[in-house]
Amino acid sequence: MRTSYTERTARLLGPKGWTALGVFLAIMLVAMPVLHLLVPPGSPLHVSNYVITLTGKILCYAMVAVAMDLIWGYAGILSLGHGLFFALGGYAFGMYLMRQIGLDGNYHSPLPDFMVFLDWKTLPWYWQGTDHFIWAAILTLAVPTVIAFVFGFFAFQSRIKGVYFSIITQALTYAAMLLFFRNETGFGGNNGFTDFKRIMGYSVTAPETRVVLLGLTALALAGTLVLGRWLVTSRFGRVLAATRDAESRVMFIGYNPLWYKLFIWTLSAMLCGIAGALYVPQVGIINPSEMSPAASIEIAIWVAVGGRGTLIGAVIGAIAVSLAKSWFTVSFPQYWLFFLGFLFILVTLFLPEGLVGLYRRLRGNKAEAVAQEPAFTPDPETVSSAAPKAGLPTPQPHLTGESA
Repeated sequence: MRTSYTERTARLLGPKGWTALGVFLAIMLVAMPVLHLLVPPGSPLHVSNYVITLTGKILCYAMVAVAMDLIWGYAGILSLGHGLFFALGGYAFGMYLMRQIGLDGNYHSPLPDFMVFLDWKTLPWYWQGTDHFIWAAILTLAVPTVIAFVFGFFAFQSRIKGVYFSIITQALTYAAMLLFFRNETGFGGNNGFTDFKRIMGYSVTAPETRVVLLGLTALALAGTLVLGRWLVTSRFGRVLAATRDAESRVMFIGYNPLWYKLFIWTLSAMLCGIAGALYVPQVGIINPSEMSPAASIEIAIWVAVGGRGTLIGAVIGAIAVSLAKSWFTVSFPQYWLFFLGFLFILVTLFLPEGLVGLYRRLRGNKAEAVAQEPAFTPDPETVSSAAPKAGLPTPQPHLTGESA
């Protein structure tokens, strides 16, 4: 008997999962905006601009971590270049934000300020149409997707895997970073894009705009989690997991792993591009440092800390590491990279399943201890001696036929 769509949807996350997702969305879509917009700044319940911006940034990182978990945790593909797709989405939408500055720039020119400074006379051809939101949204989706598809097709068709694939992805993002650092490429050089003014006619720095962007980011993260869960629990997800564990056997039974790996790889890149587009207007800057190999390695660390192959573990890892980074870079900026390396070694040696795996292990040990605890059996003599004191009838021995 086939189950209905409603039953399948309910089973997708389970009652606890849907409840947790609903609480998360209620906090992000209702509680945070109310505490930011309606509560006076002097109140201890007021949520500041800094908290709104930091929360939105971390949710974007969490979305990238989920995208990374889809390919690493479920397909066994370790990418050390996912920062490239995140940055490409950010640059694609950043072009629209730069065009929205208009004549309000420092040079009061329709060209972006960095182009005026470099004595550019006209916009490059690839900037055409970027003053329209729809075209910018298409670029945000298309650029990371197309690059990931082309790269992934040739890499997976050549059966490149393991550490070799990781090295190639790292080389790809490093080459792109060097390209974007050059002023003649038309992307702002090492300064990138910044000083945004408006988005769809609204001020980027307005409190109302900030909470709307936060809400959109929360919805995007929730949608990514649901989509990821649906994929990994479907037949596609089972074939993908089988490809991760024994690709040769999957080929022997008639499946072509190329298209499964290519689809999840391309989808992961597109999700990173969306996260990058949401990141730029909230943080207010995008530059080539987002493409650095260190940024891509940090994405992998988020997933490793939270727990691979769990989806929610990627979110937890991204939040935990990002909060630690925010504190370290303020208090001990020179020690952050040392801490990050130590954290990766610690997780690899002692927490191979991440924080989610640690929680499951502790919960399993607790359940096992409860199951093995002997049941309490009262001593008959103790009960008999205590019964008269409590006003209870004294238990009588069972009579046998002979004593009767």
